[in-house]
Amino acid sequence: MHVGFAVNPVAGMGGRVGLKGTDGKVAEAVARGAEPRAPDRARRALERLAAIAPETRVSTAADPMGERLVRDAGFDPGRVVDPFDGAAPDPTATTAEHTARVVEAFVGGDDPVDLVLFVGGDGTATDVATTLEETGTETPMLGVPAGVKVYSSVFAVSPEDAAEVAAAFSRTERREVMDIDEDAYREGEVHPELRAIARVPVADDLQSSKQTASGTVESLAEGVADDIREREGEGVTFVLGPGSTVGAIKEELGFEPSPIGVDVWRDGEVVLRDGAEREILDALGEENVIVVSPIGGQGFVFGRGNPQLSPAVIRRCDLRIVASRTKLDDVRALRVDTDDPDLDAELAGWVRVRVGKFETRMMKIA
Repeated sequence: MHVGFAVNPVAGMGGRVGLKGTDGKVAEAVARGAEPRAPDRARRALERLAAIAPETRVSTAADPMGERLVRDAGFDPGRVVDPFDGAAPDPTATTAEHTARVVEAFVGGDDPVDLVLFVGGDGTATDVATTLEETGTETPMLGVPAGVKVYSSVFAVSPEDAAEVAAAFSRTERREVMDIDEDAYREGEVHPELRAIARVPVADDLQSSKQTASGTVESLAEGVADDIREREGEGVTFVLGPGSTVGAIKEELGFEPSPIGVDVWRDGEVVLRDGAEREILDALGEENVIVVSPIGGQGFVFGRGNPQLSPAVIRRCDLRIVASRTKLDDVRALRVDTDDPDLDAELAGWVRVRVGKFETRMMKIA
């Protein structure tokens, strides 16, 4: 196993000094006496990895993004990526561009890494995921949680768990990378947005996965795709929303999903990829079905991560909701926020959610 290890040294610094995040607030966090949080969590992950899998090959980034920590844990880095052009900055001056340079180097060249293991929060996860997407690789990523806010499902529960997953994973799943507007968050408004879909390693006995008593997300996707295929030749238009669960359905239908976009399918063919609201409306027919999955941990069916599915689109479609049992277990109710209060009221109430190849569960849209 060849792991690329990178640390965002400022991740989480704003939390304990009341800033609710660090984006654009590093200087203020330092002025308030904030102490770095990420290096200690990185150390814990590396020490655990060294204990259980000392044979792991580790590449890393120049300090302050990982080299010293990697060496202190007993690893001899196979490669040290310098994103600073030889002039390492103060730890508080690292940027998203530095992270992108490191990730590009990890997955490029003659000896690419098998896993990008990073330390940070949702902002760092977004930087890593979007860079991986831009490089066109399928390299998985896994986060050691160090941020103030961790809405994304690409993080392990703890630094030690991250090490164990990295050492033991045998498969990957597509999962969601979320982030929020920190300025709005500081005013008490939480609006998680879907930023990317990334491949994440899964070790079934070490982390919560989407395995259920009656099957997996794969079997759910197979069942929904079978239902869609049964309607081929009838002119039914399927509007397939963003997210990892619906992405699995798209893959089962035989096409590469738009990472965070809305795709439209009719009679065995993709008729629109990554459509905007106007394009989706133009692609609709006489009979239309929206297939969506709740985005993030708050159970939003509409209004978070899928603004293309506007009230005008929703009103012309039947609604089908799909989700893993694990995701539904984490939310008490589903939610909608379409910017149309009348439509929100119409959508409220009990709905049937597909959770397996054949199984459904009743959930309430609050």
